[in-house]
Amino acid sequence: VKFNNCAGNKGVRYETNSLDFKVRADGTMYAAHQLQMPSKQLILMVTAWDPQTLGRWEAIVRFLVAEKSPHNGHKPKGRKIVPGELAQQQSDTLLPWRQHQSANGLRRQKRDWVIPPINVPENSRGPFPQQLVRIRSDKDKEIHIRYSITGVGADQPPMEVFSIDPVSGRMYVTRPMDREERASYHLRAHAVDMNGNKVENPIDLYIYVIDMNDNRPEFINQVYNGSVDEGSKPGTYVMTVTANDADDSTTANGMVRYRIVTQTPQSPSQNMFTINSETGDIVTVAAGLDREKVQQYIVIVQATDMEGNLNYGLSNTATAIITVTDVNDNPPEFTTSTYSGEVPENRVEVVVANLTVMDRDQPHSPNWNAIYRIISGDPSGHFTIRTDPVTNEGMVTVVKAVDYEMNRAFMLTVMVSNQAPLASGIQMSFQSTAGVTISVTDVNEAPYFPTNHKLIRLEEGVPTGTVLTTFSAVDPDRFMQQAVRYSKLSDPANWLNINATNGQITTAAVLDRESDYIKNNVYEATFLAADNGIPPASGTGTLQIYLIDINDNAPELLPKEAQICEKPNLNVINITAADADIDPNVGPFVFELPSVPSAVRKNWTITRLNGDYAQLSLRIMYLEAGVYDVPIIVTDSGNPPLYNTCVIKVKVCPCDENGDCTTIGAVAAAGLGTGAIIAILICIIILLTMVLLFVVWMKRREKERHTKQLLIDPEDDVRDNILKYDEEGGGEEDQDYDLSQLQQPETMDHVLNKESPIGADPQYPIRPVIPHPGDIGDFINEGLRAADNDPTAPPYDSLLVFDYEGSGSTAGSVSSLNSSSSGDQDYDYLNDWGPRFKKLADMYGGGEED
Repeated sequence: VKFNNCAGNKGVRYETNSLDFKVRADGTMYAAHQLQMPSKQLILMVTAWDPQTLGRWEAIVRFLVAEKSPHNGHKPKGRKIVPGELAQQQSDTLLPWRQHQSANGLRRQKRDWVIPPINVPENSRGPFPQQLVRIRSDKDKEIHIRYSITGVGADQPPMEVFSIDPVSGRMYVTRPMDREERASYHLRAHAVDMNGNKVENPIDLYIYVIDMNDNRPEFINQVYNGSVDEGSKPGTYVMTVTANDADDSTTANGMVRYRIVTQTPQSPSQNMFTINSETGDIVTVAAGLDREKVQQYIVIVQATDMEGNLNYGLSNTATAIITVTDVNDNPPEFTTSTYSGEVPENRVEVVVANLTVMDRDQPHSPNWNAIYRIISGDPSGHFTIRTDPVTNEGMVTVVKAVDYEMNRAFMLTVMVSNQAPLASGIQMSFQSTAGVTISVTDVNEAPYFPTNHKLIRLEEGVPTGTVLTTFSAVDPDRFMQQAVRYSKLSDPANWLNINATNGQITTAAVLDRESDYIKNNVYEATFLAADNGIPPASGTGTLQIYLIDINDNAPELLPKEAQICEKPNLNVINITAADADIDPNVGPFVFELPSVPSAVRKNWTITRLNGDYAQLSLRIMYLEAGVYDVPIIVTDSGNPPLYNTCVIKVKVCPCDENGDCTTIGAVAAAGLGTGAIIAILICIIILLTMVLLFVVWMKRREKERHTKQLLIDPEDDVRDNILKYDEEGGGEEDQDYDLSQLQQPETMDHVLNKESPIGADPQYPIRPVIPHPGDIGDFINEGLRAADNDPTAPPYDSLLVFDYEGSGSTAGSVSSLNSSSSGDQDYDYLNDWGPRFKKLADMYGGGEED
């Protein structure tokens, strides 16, 4: 290839877009290695460029690959075609079908030519249609031939991109080509006669669209996000940016190169990053990345095709955001070297101090989160330090109660670290350790019983006033002068007393083990010890008294009643002994019959079965039916033993053949005859009948009382009306009236049978006329309520005027109640009249002292 530059060809270099071919400095092209060409044609792009002026010139070289000669077997040389020759070649007429004549004059058909590809540059400006090539057959001299083309771009979509003159065989392109839309076309050329008969075999036509640099590189993303740790060494990979060019990547048109345009901020260096021009990998190129100074870099990256030639290449830009990620390169430090706090004794879960730290690492990250440890001053583990997740402060918290009497203050040494370990090469700061002083304040603590649930043992039955023990409490407040007082809190049987000063326990009654207040031989009482602090505090203690049993309960016999046949050897009476005491003050028991009266041992005999059971049976052959009291002496095994004489009522009756007492025999045993039994039954029947009649009568009277209004004629009511006399006399002394009627309201039953008069509805509440007979209290109460609700009644404190009815009344005169009494009257009986006369009793019942 030859290149002529106006300034001379000195320093001009040649390049190809293929790795298989190279160009020497003199323009000679050669194969770089042995090749096996798969196609009949090879198209290359040769570039001549001047390193000084950066000028670039391109030319297309097409190689036609010839087959090996059948005669000499060697491969023909390729034919060089310069761009001028290419245009001439394309304008030449192609003879796809060639005929050869043999030496003897016979025509010999040889195989058709393989037509080399036709190259069409994209984005051609025309004019259109633009001729590409002319094809023809050498038979067109003999006959008229029609040419046509088929395939994609001709008779298949996209339609009519290519056309052909059917007579001349000239093929045209009808519009500009776009290699990025379609890079090649495959057509078939046909030759037929006027009748449509095939003259030649169809021949393949390959059309290639030659790429032009008409597409800019396009980044996959307009914004790329990457990160790099602070303090990273130069050469650390950060991220990759990628741009694609729609042009042919095998040519310079599609070869993209990258570079960094700007970096913001330019601290600590304006070139903190570099980019691989071919791969787009961004790496660090300088040291000094510090998140605490610069947290983020914005880098503008440019992609240029034509292998990065800024003069001829097309460019595009994208933004790379590089975040500097935090590493734990700053240890936490306390804001002060000492802290202080205060805590009351016996309090837990109390925050006594807040420790503040400063950490310049990323907030709320493992590199920033603080962890506090107490390294000295708290051997018993009274405190812990919890981290506030929001402020990162350390909260010194009491988790185990402190005692003022044991420790008045604590001196803690605290260390702080991060949740994540420090970065390599970073040392802890001396400010990561601080001292915490915690003062303990004294509070009034409750007294306590050193031996709570104190257990003592003693025998039951100790006399009243016996000193049992001293149940004293201890006041933890050794530095306070306080007195402790004792009192009972729970004493179910009220058996105990406690000395309020020293806590001495004495008995207030006899302790009985057999009492219901005893559970499993133990009596339990609770006492209270209270100090006189401000505010007072108190504690409780429980005293358990284990009572040892003594033989203080005589045995008893069961059953108390039994029956037996009047003839012996038929059945016996089983007797069981029971004792409220416990072993050894119980069985085995001794059973015996008393010697007095002598008839007992004469008629009965007792047999001991074992320690708790015996049998009573008849000694004689026959005992008359009846009820007999049989005394039996039973003695326990206590020390000393106790005995008891128990009487068993034994019913002796005739029995049937099975040994069961008959009904007649049971009656006979009771000692009653047939007549007496019949009389008793008749009396029972009469009594039941009378009770039934009385109940029916009472229910009837109750019903009448609720259904009828109890209104009677005022003239018939002798208790609530003024009696009209025919003449005035000396009062009750000359009237023969029986005043006892006032005390016998039951005699007024006839009044209840009178019907109430029918009249207009009363304007005011009607006072009850008469109560139920016999219930004078209800009568008075009903009258009182009616008077209270009657607006026409005079007030209770108004002056009442009474008519004088004479002297000699058995009821006495009310004039004796005047306020001018001489005082010799005895009014003490007013105290016995109940609460309604309390006022009079207070006024007159006091005697002369009042």
